[in-house]
Amino acid sequence: MADPAQCSIKVVCRFRPLNSSEVARGDKYIPKFVGDDCVHILGKPFYFDRVFQSNTSQEQFYNAWAQKIVKDVLDGYNGTIFAYGQTSSGKTHTMEGRLHDTDMMGVIPRIVHDIFNHIYSMDQNLEFHIKVSYFEVYLDKIKDLLDPSKTNLSVHEDKNRVPYVKGCTERFVCSPEEVMDAIDEGKNSRHVAVTNMNEHSSRSHSIFLINIKQENSLTEQKMTGKLYLVDLAGSEKVGKTGAEGTVLDEAKMINKSLSSLGIVISALAEGSAYIPYRDSKMTRILQDSLGGNCRTTMVICCSPSSYNDAETKSTLQFGQRAKTIKNTVCLNVELTAEQWKSKWEKEKEKNKTLKNTANWLENELNRWRNGENVPAEEQFDKEKAKAEVLAIDTALNNDKTATTPCPQHPARGHTLRAGEREV
Repeated sequence: MADPAQCSIKVVCRFRPLNSSEVARGDKYIPKFVGDDCVHILGKPFYFDRVFQSNTSQEQFYNAWAQKIVKDVLDGYNGTIFAYGQTSSGKTHTMEGRLHDTDMMGVIPRIVHDIFNHIYSMDQNLEFHIKVSYFEVYLDKIKDLLDPSKTNLSVHEDKNRVPYVKGCTERFVCSPEEVMDAIDEGKNSRHVAVTNMNEHSSRSHSIFLINIKQENSLTEQKMTGKLYLVDLAGSEKVGKTGAEGTVLDEAKMINKSLSSLGIVISALAEGSAYIPYRDSKMTRILQDSLGGNCRTTMVICCSPSSYNDAETKSTLQFGQRAKTIKNTVCLNVELTAEQWKSKWEKEKEKNKTLKNTANWLENELNRWRNGENVPAEEQFDKEKAKAEVLAIDTALNNDKTATTPCPQHPARGHTLRAGEREV
């Protein structure tokens, strides 16, 4: 893989304002903010990469934190943004907002428009092939939101052992409008319900996946970046939500899958040898985002109400554990024919060097066995041999490429050339 480098999961915290029910109940506003990275709850400080107060606008939040992931994905890295928090803490508002309202739209629609604006301004030698998928995990079953007839999809691994949802619709898109159409279509199929805490409570975890392949028509260099945008269902206390019947069953499954996510994050934070990704569909899907090849940002969404102080504290503790997780990221670049040839030549050179080392050692050993006192200047120079191999390895790594396979070319009608807008 190219330039593997460790980076911590970024964790940002966002508090919503008190809602009308909390105001009517006379709830206290409990967070106390210290600078841009610390919030005190019940006298205890919690530190994150950034803390956003209740008066933060959608645009301010996006520009301050989420926007930078667009460049990462267009540069050939994988990215994930996911929202975590109790029910009615502002996760869907943060991730989606009002999809077609310029001021109130959330992270997902802003990212969609930003991706295409970046492409329109890039080198015209670049061609882009963009496809999207949209699915939900409901009662630990994966449902395709772009084809609701697919209600029980399974998670498989590709040849690089990266999990993916087999059989999920992949829709090619050439404009932000086409992406937003797919989001609108998928949202109509999501599971929601009314609870005491939320009039539009998400009953499933939703994942919107954007896969961007780009090719330089001059150099034939190909890169791929994947972006997972995840809106997790909220953790619930049944006594507060008043859940009954089907809604209660949903709440139990939501809490179970979030518990599995918490166990995975704790295991990663503690450096455990075994990480139980397979305990739920959600953790399996997020495997690359948590401890894998991905630049991940977690948005922990919190209620400021004294009524929810225990849940808010639990959410903040969850975020602090996640902040210690390290991912190993690299560029997803496919070698060109010329780069494969260069790599092969360097590997041949390395093999030749290692064979020469083995022959030298064998000859020197035979001389010692025959009773000869081998002069120092004719003895094997370990440091010199190590330096020669290291030089070859460095040259191989400096190719700055990875052997991540790129998908097959879509039809020409699905190609978007940089610098050109779809009309």
